[in-house]
Amino acid sequence: MDTAFSEIPLITPRELLPLLGRPQSPLLLDVRRRSTFVAQPTWIAGARWVDPERVGEFANSRAPADVVVYCQYGHGVGSEAAKVLRAAGWRVQKLAGGIAGGEVGVDDAKDIAAWTGIDLPKVHKREDWGLTGLDPSCWVTRARPKIDRIACPWLVRRFIDPLAEFLYVPASQVLAVASARRAVSFDTEGAQVTHMEDRCSFDALLHGAGLNTPALSLLATIVRGADTNRPELAGASSGLLAISLGMSRIHADDPTMLEAMMPVYDALYDWCCSQVPGQPEATKGAQQ
Repeated sequence: MDTAFSEIPLITPRELLPLLGRPQSPLLLDVRRRSTFVAQPTWIAGARWVDPERVGEFANSRAPADVVVYCQYGHGVGSEAAKVLRAAGWRVQKLAGGIAGGEVGVDDAKDIAAWTGIDLPKVHKREDWGLTGLDPSCWVTRARPKIDRIACPWLVRRFIDPLAEFLYVPASQVLAVASARRAVSFDTEGAQVTHMEDRCSFDALLHGAGLNTPALSLLATIVRGADTNRPELAGASSGLLAISLGMSRIHADDPTMLEAMMPVYDALYDWCCSQVPGQPEATKGAQQ
C-alpha cells in the first residue's frame, strides 16, 4: 500500500458500489492524467473527469462537498488531488486501488483480489456519439416526453454524464439540431440511440454505454413495458405509465417534466436494487 496516502480516508469498491447512481451520492471525480484517460475505453459510472493539473481550480470554483476521487491505481495522482481538495475544505475519500483495482508489485495481493472482485459499473466511451468524457455531453430528442425520453436522460445524469444538457425540440428538427450542436440524438427515427425491434431507446442506451447491471436491466424491462404498451413485461410498468402520463398533463414545459420525474426514477431504481439478489443497497434498514 502507498503509505503516503494513509492519512486520506479510503473507500473500497465494495463500499462505493451501492452509492453509484444515487442522487445523494458524493461527487465522483476521475483524476487520471489526460493522456491516460484518453487512452482508456471506460470510466466509472457517474464520474466526472477533472484534469489533475486543474484540481485546485476545480476545488475553489464551488462550495466544498463530499467527494470520492480515483486515479489509475490509487497512488500518486489521486493522492495529490485528494490533498488539494481537502486543503480547500472538501470532505474527501480516495477509491482504494483506483479504477484498475490496484497495482501488481506495489499493492498487497490480497487487497488487489478484494478490489478487483467487485465489478464497478463502467461507462464505455462512444466516439461515434461524441461521448468521450472530456467535456459535458448534449442530447437531443423530440418534445413532449413521456417515458423513454425521460428514462434516458435520467440514466445519462445518474450514470453517464452528470453535467449533460438535454434539448427537447420538434421531431422534424431533432437530427438537424443534433448535427449543429454535435449532440447525441435519441428516441426518434434515424437517431443514434433509438428503438431496435422490440427494445426501446433506454435498452439501446444501456447496451451502447455498457451499463447492463442487474438492477438497471430490471429497470429497463419496466421502462420497456411502459413505453411499448406491454405492461405484462413487469408489474411496475403500468404504474410507471400512469405516473408518466399524469406528470405530462401537469407539466407542459419539458425541462420541468424531466426535473419532476427524476425522483420517480430514483425511487424506482432503488426498488430495483432491492429486488436483485445480492445487490448492495445504499440505505441499510430501509427495506421493510
